[in-house]
Amino acid sequence: MSDFSYAMLPGIEQEEMLWLQELTKGYSAENKQRFLALYQSRRKDPQMILICCLIGLVGAAGIQRFLLNQIAMGILYFVTFGFCMIGTIIDAVNHRRLAWEFNKKEALSCAALLGL
Repeated sequence: MSDFSYAMLPGIEQEEMLWLQELTKGYSAENKQRFLALYQSRRKDPQMILICCLIGLVGAAGIQRFLLNQIAMGILYFVTFGFCMIGTIIDAVNHRRLAWEFNKKEALSCAALLGL
């Protein structure tokens, strides 16, 4: 399995791909494949986070926080209408960072789960 497989993930950026290659550099091809399958199922696409932020501007605020498993913040955004939309706008601007932080935690979780 080549490292090209990471490039096939939707919305992946160079920094994330390099980080994943470094994380899995000592893995066998079978372990990389298992890791990639698990990581791909848990990974959040930055564009999806942005779309949910934009939905929060016209509809139910906080959807992006629920997607990122930040339930308390999602409820707070929902009740306060996204902190009067300011929090939702900030999340829309920082959607890539939010997705990257979530994906990094999930990658480490996947590696630990697989015992690699």
